[in-house]
Amino acid sequence: MSSTVKDVMTRDVVSVRAATSFKEMAMMLRERRVSAFPVLGEDGKVIGVVSEADLLAKEAVLLGHDTAPGLLDSFLHHRDLHKAFGVMASDLMTRPPVTVRLDAPVSEAARLMHERHVKRLPVVDGDGRLAGIVSRTDVLSIYGRPDHEIRREIRKAVIKRGFVIDPHTFGVSVKDGIVTIEGRPESTAVGQDLVAAIRHVEGVVAVRDRLSYPRPDDAYVATPTL
Repeated sequence: MSSTVKDVMTRDVVSVRAATSFKEMAMMLRERRVSAFPVLGEDGKVIGVVSEADLLAKEAVLLGHDTAPGLLDSFLHHRDLHKAFGVMASDLMTRPPVTVRLDAPVSEAARLMHERHVKRLPVVDGDGRLAGIVSRTDVLSIYGRPDHEIRREIRKAVIKRGFVIDPHTFGVSVKDGIVTIEGRPESTAVGQDLVAAIRHVEGVVAVRDRLSYPRPDDAYVATPTL
């Protein structure tokens, strides 16, 4: 089992158009209790993202007029001043937007959020049109998977089907998403590959490797002396 972004995303998305005004967006932030807006082009495709941080930049500019010049630069932290003076979504938005496809695995969304330092991602279909939005909370929801489901998948899908091994060969227990596996694999390579495969099972937080690996001399086969 591997959830895709489509399985965890929010479909009801508050979006704006390029010409949406600063004032409208500021009011929408408060009324709709969101922290960012995907910006849509005329064709419905996502062309950028405006976050609450982008809107706050304008307040920083206004504050800077009454304070020391250095404070403004420090607050913006290299932010484009042109954006801070913007009055519409097209002026304030970050482009190109960081998006994720509907059919992408949840792990891909997590990787993008981590690498691009964003808290949410617009979700797009094959044509680049907005289909939903996925947040860090949505991504982390996969760790709410019940322990018994994780154990069943490891035994049936990983050990039995993936490695063609009798699942009774290994002891598998799961507690709070932490998997403990015991037993003796036929080789060190098989044991290591098995542990790696278990780490990729959805909902697994960590794997405690308690396998009894064969010693190198266990695999030694004596050659008959002629």
